[in-house]
Amino acid sequence: MHKLLLAMLCTSLLATAAHADDRPEHFEGQTANTLKEAVSNASEANAQLAKLLDQDDLTNDDFATIHELTYTLENALEKIEDELDVIADDLEEVHQGSEALDQERVRTHGTSYLEAARTLIK
Repeated sequence: MHKLLLAMLCTSLLATAAHADDRPEHFEGQTANTLKEAVSNASEANAQLAKLLDQDDLTNDDFATIHELTYTLENALEKIEDELDVIADDLEEVHQGSEALDQERVRTHGTSYLEAARTLIK
C-alpha cells in the first residue's frame, strides 16, 4: 500500500513538474544503499526540512530546496521499507526458532535482527 501511494505521489510530482516551466528540475536525491545510510540521510533531510518549516515565510528558493529534499526522503523511506521486510523476516525466524528450541537459528537471526533494529530503535 505504501509503495502504491509513494508511486502515485512521485508520478503526480513528475507530471506536475513537466507541465510547469518555473518549477525545479527533477532531482535524484541522495541514494541509500544500507539501512544505516537511509536513516542518516532521512535524519539530515528531516532536520533541514524542519528548519525551513520553522520560518514564517517560505521563498521560492526554500520551495526548491524542499522539493529536492523530498527525493532524498523518498529514497530513504523506500530503503527503510525494504529493510523492514528483512527485519521482520529475521524476527519471524527468531520466533519460530524459539518454538523449535533451535539455538543456532535463534542466535543467527536474532543477531541480524538486533543489528538492524538498533539502527532504527535505540
